Amino acid sequence: MEFVVISGRSGSGKTTALQLLEDSGFICIDNLPVNLLPTLVTEVSQANNQSAMKFAVGIDARNVGGDLSRFPEILEWAQKQNARFTVVYLDASDTVLIKRFSETRRKHPLSNKTTGLKEALRAENDILEPVARLSDITIDTSNLTLHELRSAVKKKVAGSESQGLALMFESFGFKYGVPVDADFVFDVRSLPNPYWQPELRAYTGLDAPVANFLDTQPEVKAMYEDIVQFLDKWIPSFEHNNRSYLTIAVGCTGGMHRSVYLADRLNAYFQKRYPNVQTRHRQLSQTSP
Repeated sequence: MEFVVISGRSGSGKTTALQLLEDSGFICIDNLPVNLLPTLVTEVSQANNQSAMKFAVGIDARNVGGDLSRFPEILEWAQKQNARFTVVYLDASDTVLIKRFSETRRKHPLSNKTTGLKEALRAENDILEPVARLSDITIDTSNLTLHELRSAVKKKVAGSESQGLALMFESFGFKYGVPVDADFVFDVRSLPNPYWQPELRAYTGLDAPVANFLDTQPEVKAMYEDIVQFLDKWIPSFEHNNRSYLTIAVGCTGGMHRSVYLADRLNAYFQKRYPNVQTRHRQLSQTSP
């Protein structure tokens, strides 16, 4: 029997994730008190067709009648009952969450007359810490559209069982913040920057002129080979630890040239070694029409 726990701060996209999983054949239960999780596991284990059953359980900071500090011990117990658990934690930056609440005019579940939205978000972060700490998959929804969030959940969660370890190479610009869902972050800002070549500035790392320029730089070649050597050594350890998804982020200053070029090269290299390899260029997707 398979269980997926969906958690995260309010406004991060938990409802969208649960809806996608419901569409994918999961039996979904939203806002389940964590103390009832053992009861659910016990009941399902007694069903005749329990091996084929898939549940998605939403757990949030409200958790009426539950104590999220007990989540680690409850999860440990549940995993001993021959239940396969995947914990998915969704989050976004405070700025984005505040904007979302403002746009929808929703009230944060922890806010009241004495607790403002910022304070409620910080309190929620503390309450959910035991769940976030044990997450198998973390998804930063700050820069994702609704369609992109559904696609991410589908690839990382709904399709994870049959695809094995999935690798995501994500390029980004440090000036816009580091992706919070990254398992590894490689800083390539020390490499020669095509931005300072006037004839290359309008291109991106996907374009031949920029790629040809970076191909001739010894530092770029050395950085690429070092990253490949590191990942070749350590990715198998994550596979053996039953990780279903690994995000490798590559960042330069603006996220348009060096990081894009290297993420694309890494994708091409690991496509030959793993069946499920994806690439996302965060800054390029934000500037696309």
